[in-house]
Amino acid sequence: METSAFLIAGLIVALIAVFTVVRAVRIVPQARARNVERLGRYHRTLNPGLSLVIPYIDRVHPVIDLREQVVSFKPQPVITEDNLVVEIDTVLYFQVTDPRAAFYEIANFLQAVEQLTVTTLRNVVGSMDLEKTLTSRDTINSQLRGVLDEATGKWGLRVNRVEIKAIDPPQSIKDAMQKQMRAERDKRAAILGAEGQRQSQILTAEGDKQAAVLRAEGNRTAAILQAEGQSRAIDEVFQAVHRNDPDPKLLAWQYLQTLPQLAQGPGNNFWVIPSEITAALQGMSRAFTEVLPRSPATVDKPSDDMAAQAADAAKAEGARPDAAKAEGAGPDALPSQPPR
Repeated sequence: METSAFLIAGLIVALIAVFTVVRAVRIVPQARARNVERLGRYHRTLNPGLSLVIPYIDRVHPVIDLREQVVSFKPQPVITEDNLVVEIDTVLYFQVTDPRAAFYEIANFLQAVEQLTVTTLRNVVGSMDLEKTLTSRDTINSQLRGVLDEATGKWGLRVNRVEIKAIDPPQSIKDAMQKQMRAERDKRAAILGAEGQRQSQILTAEGDKQAAVLRAEGNRTAAILQAEGQSRAIDEVFQAVHRNDPDPKLLAWQYLQTLPQLAQGPGNNFWVIPSEITAALQGMSRAFTEVLPRSPATVDKPSDDMAAQAADAAKAEGARPDAAKAEGAGPDALPSQPPR
């Protein structure tokens, strides 16, 4: 009986010793820290690694995370300067730099940071209207970060960034903003359409102008070349005519060959013969009469012109005796002499 009692007592002592050794050894992970109190008073902070404490005398508190933490707070109603209630959702990035201060200076540093963020956000946004609030997120973030970093420094915290995740205005304001955005987009689209149409008309006018200029230059060049060609052709013909020294008979023959061309065409019902053609025909007839031999009848018989001239002369001579008789019939007329 005594042996078994000693065994039980030894076993209990061994278990107490093992439990004591286990409680005396503390392993702290990397980027963590634990505060140690000795007899109810802060003694030290356990750094990452293996540490020994006095069991039953030292009290080791829970692990404090020294890494940067991200906390997203629920949307908070905030009143702007123009008396509009908007809900702002914020995200806070902070880091514990002093485990002792974070544990002993504030009871719950997360709740304290949240409430401080809300109050600071209301103070900052309360001095801005809705439009400025929606377009000044960077300004709000920087002001929040400055106030929070200054206030949480004594708590052993460091605020790295404060981001506004969402700003939700009332539904009526959203509808009005959508209408305004739609009107702005319609205005921009109309302006762009007008600018495009104007640019298109300008380009079309410039193209028509260049085309007209090029067309006029082409017509001018063509007219110049055509005039130069006609001038050269006329010069060549003139030079050829003067070199060959044509007979007037040849020119009359060319006039006769041109006559049928004047009558060509369905609308040439009336045409005028130039005087040069009649002169050419006279020259042609004169040439034929000079070249062809005359008949005996035409040689012995005077021409019609000579007969007409002779008749006119005879009439003039017969009129002279009648005039003399008329003069002798007067009262002062002398008696006519008898014929010898």
